[in-house]
Amino acid sequence: MAPVFPLDLSRTASPGARRIATATFGETPADHQLADLLRERRRRRIWDIDSTLHCSIIGTCLSTAELRQLLIRLQLSGAETASDHELHGQGVLLARNRDTAAKLLNKALDRRHLLAISQFAKARSEAEVSAAWTDAVKRGDIPGAYWAALTHPETGDALRRKVFGEVHMLSHLVGAANRADIRRLRQLEDENAALLAKVERQQAQLRDALVERDAKIHALTAALAQRIDAETAGGSAEETPAQNAPLASVVAVLERKLTAEKARRERAEQRVQESAAARAEAEATGRGAVSERDALRAELAAAEENLAALLDEGEEAAALDLNGLSVLYVGGRPHQVDHVRAVSERASARFLHHDGGIDERSGLLPGLISRADIALFPVDCISHEAALLVKRLCRQSGKPWIPLRSASVTAFLAAVAPMRSAVSDARNLAALSS
Repeated sequence: MAPVFPLDLSRTASPGARRIATATFGETPADHQLADLLRERRRRRIWDIDSTLHCSIIGTCLSTAELRQLLIRLQLSGAETASDHELHGQGVLLARNRDTAAKLLNKALDRRHLLAISQFAKARSEAEVSAAWTDAVKRGDIPGAYWAALTHPETGDALRRKVFGEVHMLSHLVGAANRADIRRLRQLEDENAALLAKVERQQAQLRDALVERDAKIHALTAALAQRIDAETAGGSAEETPAQNAPLASVVAVLERKLTAEKARRERAEQRVQESAAARAEAEATGRGAVSERDALRAELAAAEENLAALLDEGEEAAALDLNGLSVLYVGGRPHQVDHVRAVSERASARFLHHDGGIDERSGLLPGLISRADIALFPVDCISHEAALLVKRLCRQSGKPWIPLRSASVTAFLAAVAPMRSAVSDARNLAALSS
């Protein structure tokens, strides 16, 4: 039998070409040339990419508005009113299967980043693709370059891991920059409050002046109309329209002034409405920043209060006592899960863990939830499918569940400490009812 010719099957274009490429060839230059001709440069589709990258692709390369429009086009129930997180989860699920929905999603990404795809198409090797990605990062063109690099036929596993890692770290840098944004937001809120107070004073003065002017115009118009009626009724037959011309001219002037004042008042009212809308938007932004700040403060307080004591080897170090609470932790990173487990066990809790379906089957989740008193999962380190399954199973079994802001130990402590009393009350209520 002739020796088998080694081919890169991931780069062949079709099943027919793949069968020919894996056939038996001799080690001759002609055979090598034939094998090279059988390889077609075809970009990967989104369903060809590892599903672990779908979350970063949907979140980085498509805006929420574009994703919502696509889901509405697919006639998915609730797409018009779904939250940004729910839209993101649906998009990630659609990318897995090679069907109509995934094809439309792939087409939307290609259309959105056509310029970046054209630029990356000039690359003929993995090194050239890497150079194009580095140049795009320097220019700040991340979304288009990310999609073009992941779908390029020359992109290998090493480059794919590098690109994903850089995008992942950029997300952390954006989170760190939010602190500066919060400080700037507070400054803008103070300036906005001062400006709004000034606008309100000016609008009140303008409104009072307009009301007073309108009242005077109405009084003068009524007095003029009464005089005209009186002169018309008591006048002689010798009076002519020419004699009434001055009065008609005064009426016309007053009517023009009245129309101009009404238009000015309407413009002022419109400015007031615009200022009120801008103020409401600024207040909403401020509330979101305050909420995030409070969450971070709560995590920091929980860490300072309990972490040092829980990790202390002394016998009297248990600052947090969960009193046998069964805690199910779904997802998370392996090295952080060990820390969370250690903290839970030192707090006298029964710690259960499921990796969210990476190495363990999702069919184990129902049994784990039935044994747990509460379920927690970090939203930054769990698959969307596993998160939805945990929520559904907890609702069915009447168990509380908490989405954690991150997979850190501080987020775990901040969430589980206030829930201990609530779960204890639920246990007592169940015992009384039984």
